[in-house]
Amino acid sequence: MENNLKILLLCGGRFAFKALQLLAFEKFLYAVAIGKGSNTITDALENECANNQIKFNHFSNKTKMKEMKDWINEIKPDYIFSISFPFLIPEDVLAYGTEKFINFHPGPLPQYRGVMPIFEVLKNQEKQTAICAHFMNSSFDEGNIIFNDPIHINETETYGSLTVKLSNRIAQVALNMANMLQYANSIPSIKQNEELAYYYEKPTLSDTYINWKRMDADEIVALIHACNPWNGGADTTFLGQPAKIIDGRIINKPHQNIFPGTIVAIVDQSEIHITTADNQHISVTIIQTQEGIQTVKQLHTKLNLMNLAFN
Repeated sequence: MENNLKILLLCGGRFAFKALQLLAFEKFLYAVAIGKGSNTITDALENECANNQIKFNHFSNKTKMKEMKDWINEIKPDYIFSISFPFLIPEDVLAYGTEKFINFHPGPLPQYRGVMPIFEVLKNQEKQTAICAHFMNSSFDEGNIIFNDPIHINETETYGSLTVKLSNRIAQVALNMANMLQYANSIPSIKQNEELAYYYEKPTLSDTYINWKRMDADEIVALIHACNPWNGGADTTFLGQPAKIIDGRIINKPHQNIFPGTIVAIVDQSEIHITTADNQHISVTIIQTQEGIQTVKQLHTKLNLMNLAFN
């Protein structure tokens, strides 16, 4: 199509690549800017933009961000899309145009503001998440909402699988947004309900650590899924040393007040059953210790796991 809108996409890395490809294919992508990012990803993106006559810039830190205003004024995009861009856009840059900056947040707003909503929705055992398209302002994730695009969360969803699902979906959402801007007479702009708003800070060890004495089986399995693979698993302690549990599922086999975290069964030397605070069991087959990622079978050949405990 000729006379398509010229869209600048601000991104933070691979999560935005599907959207980049689709917007480029549909002739909407006019310019790309990456914030931070590894040298490998940045170089590859810069080369791809050069080969396709797409303008490119790299805002590697907050000091470099001071150049964004002049660059945008020079290239004059019609709209600026943002997908996982790591920096807050300064007010003098936003002054380029009211409602020209649109962010695609990988979580429902206003309930899941923050840098890692994928982790939070999984940890909180949500059945559904969303991609929220919203106008940008001088605060993270607080601009008026255009729409929330709902996405189902499977029971076995991990951080990795949900990230891939959202990356694929966000590409179509961004294209739908481009077409909406191209053809629609008006765009929704709904003020966020601050009574429902919550901002999640980046997770720390206290957020990723299994509390065997207090957490039930559902909470533990949800945390394991939410930590796989970005954190290498949910944090715990085993034999006095830091460890991570990488996989887990609930076993419908109640126990009678055995101390939570205790290994009470070994199945085919490849699966352990661990007690939880709600008198349930979870099954685990992969654990990371200081020696590396190991299957239960590998660990069992070194230790007699029966009746040992996580804490």
